[in-house]
Amino acid sequence: MSAKHPVVAITGSSGAGTTSVMRTFEQIFRREQVNAAFVEGDSFHRYDRMGMKDEMTRALAEGDHTFSHFGPDANLFDELESLFREYGERGGGQVRRYLHDDQEAAPYGQDPGTFTPWEDLPDSTDLLFYEGLHGAVVTEKVDVAQYADLLIGVVPVINLEWTQKLHRDKGMRGYSTEAVTETILRRMHDYVNYMCPQFSRTDVNFQRVPVVDTSNPFIARTIPTPDESMLVIRFKDPRGIDFPYLLSMLHDSFMSRPNTIVCPGGKMDLAMQLIFTPMLWRLLERRNSTR
Repeated sequence: MSAKHPVVAITGSSGAGTTSVMRTFEQIFRREQVNAAFVEGDSFHRYDRMGMKDEMTRALAEGDHTFSHFGPDANLFDELESLFREYGERGGGQVRRYLHDDQEAAPYGQDPGTFTPWEDLPDSTDLLFYEGLHGAVVTEKVDVAQYADLLIGVVPVINLEWTQKLHRDKGMRGYSTEAVTETILRRMHDYVNYMCPQFSRTDVNFQRVPVVDTSNPFIARTIPTPDESMLVIRFKDPRGIDFPYLLSMLHDSFMSRPNTIVCPGGKMDLAMQLIFTPMLWRLLERRNSTR
């Protein structure tokens, strides 16, 4: 913490909704004129799309039914830790992009599902903004979390997370329910050991809880809307948080614990704007004072 160059990391599992959170931060950065270096967690996967399929086939042939994008064997945790550390120390580091689809791949003349070459981050950015699976990961070999100045978890309750993943992978990627279910089961070991522990290290967690029946996510026809949800916001350290102000600004909100606010799900964007704008001010003021 207290790095010369702040690192902000959004962590959530596949289908958790971290992309919409990233859009909220983009709005804050525009409004506050913050020049952020954006880093996507997918760019730190170890294998490209074809390589991952090959490794999955190999793992299954060897009887390994737990190999997944959530675990250390499929990711470059050392390189991610190095990026966070280097950026904090000198405002630089090496990054690349993972090209998800034809639209992203076209400007590079590459196939979808491949990585761009590693390159240096642009000079003179105000902070590093990471969005992905492993912004707070800790293993026996690496501790990525220690180099982040602000860690944010985005964690729908598990049935909602699965519902969102099923709808995304079936609707956008053409997978069958059976294929997505198989992925969820294969990831469970790594989910328990590498994903869940991160949310005990985050500074603020946002957990969307549906108030409609999601007891069988595998047959759900629709994703519960924000208005069909409540949002549980947990602060690791409640000191310095202006809870009366937040409660007054977030209509129909209440406190369920001394460090936890509950508000309607549709207020997520507003809640993030209210909570993180002053936090970013403090990070950037601290950065300026160390120059």
